[in-house]
Amino acid sequence: MKVVILCGGQGTRLREQTEVRPKPMVEIGGRPILWHIMKIYAHYGLNEFVLCLGYKGEVIKEYFANFAGEPEWTVSLVETGDKAQTGARVFRVREELSGERFCLTYGDGLGSIDIRALLEFHEKHGKLATVTGVRPPGRFGELELDGDQVVAFAEKPQVTESFINGGFFVIEPEFIDRYLADDDDLALEREPLQRVATDGELMMFAHTDFWLPMDTYREWKMLEEMWENGTAEWKVWDRRATGHGTE
Repeated sequence: MKVVILCGGQGTRLREQTEVRPKPMVEIGGRPILWHIMKIYAHYGLNEFVLCLGYKGEVIKEYFANFAGEPEWTVSLVETGDKAQTGARVFRVREELSGERFCLTYGDGLGSIDIRALLEFHEKHGKLATVTGVRPPGRFGELELDGDQVVAFAEKPQVTESFINGGFFVIEPEFIDRYLADDDDLALEREPLQRVATDGELMMFAHTDFWLPMDTYREWKMLEEMWENGTAEWKVWDRRATGHGTE
C-alpha cells in the first residue's frame, strides 16, 4: 500500500523556518519532519511513498536526490502545483496509486499512531475512508460522530472536547473518483470530507495518545525538545527512546 504525503503548503505560521524551505523540510533533531513521518509508516512495513510537491518543491527533490539513509524506501516526487489546495493535490497523484487503497497524511503532523491497528479498523468497517481522530487544541476539522461513523465534518471549529482531524487517513480509490477533481481551489477538508461524511462513508479511528502538528514556532520548539530529551513519543521505530520498552 502506498502512502501519500501532502508536502506543498507554504507554512505561513512558521515563517521563521519556511522562508527558505517547505514546511515538511523543517528539521527536528537534524532530520526533516517529513523523514520522521515516513519512519512512522516504514516501521509498519509501508515503504512506498508519493510526495505531493508544491511550494519550494525543489528543496525536497534535492534532499531525496542525495538521500541514502533508507534504501528500502521507494519515493515518487510529484509536482501538484504551487498554489493547489489539498484535494487537488491528492487528485493529481491518482495515477501513482494504480487504483488501489492508499494511506494519506499531512507533511507537518507527528503522532504515535498504530498504523497496523488503523489499517485493520479500516478493513473491518468497509467504508470509503478513515480519518484518525485526535484530541489536541481545537483549531482543526472537528468530527461529529455516531459511534465510529463520522456524520459531519466542521472545518476549524472553536475549542471543544471533541475529536478533531489528525490526518493519517486510509482511503479507497473510489473516493478520488467521487469526491475530488482537478481544481486548485478544492480543499480536501471542505467539500470532499464533508460530502463523504454526509454520505455515511467516513469513519474515525480514535487515537488518544500523542499527536502534535508543527504549525507554529512554539510547536516546532516542543518537538525539537522532545527529540533532544528522549521523550519523542512518535518515535515508534525505537520505543526505548521514549521509555516504553521495545517491541
